[in-house]
Amino acid sequence: MVADPENIRFVVFVPDKDAELTAQWYKKEKILRFNNLRKVLGGEHEAAGVAEFFDFEERSVHVLAVDTGRSDAVVGCVLFCADGAGSGRLFQMAVDGSQRGRGVGKALVRRLESELKAKHGVSSVTLHSREGAIAFYHRCGYEIFGEPFEEVGIPHKHMRRSI
Repeated sequence: MVADPENIRFVVFVPDKDAELTAQWYKKEKILRFNNLRKVLGGEHEAAGVAEFFDFEERSVHVLAVDTGRSDAVVGCVLFCADGAGSGRLFQMAVDGSQRGRGVGKALVRRLESELKAKHGVSSVTLHSREGAIAFYHRCGYEIFGEPFEEVGIPHKHMRRSI
């Protein structure tokens, strides 16, 4: 079990089911995602000015890392969309640069996996990893499978883990 980093609490919600939590946290999550996933790509991704929206996002599980020492700032997030067969895909994982190396990312992944296993009957998680994040996901127990591919103009690899 990974200990939660100091001053970090987790918020879990599904936009289609949790109107109050969605109203409180979703906008902050999207700002974090834009700043850490889209803006860094530059060009057309940055020009959009907003986080990418997925048509399955509102029925996905969202886990946020909230820094209680910074007025409840959202400093990390990870989303998961189930495929209905006890598995699904982790996506839109982001941690604010000021929080990297503190265990926030690993704690987010573990919290998501715990939630999925306990409340959603999920036993297998897949993801698309940018080249620069592969070592992080390996440390979280994920393994590469399949052929490399390009997504949003950068190299990615498929990864998976049984939980």
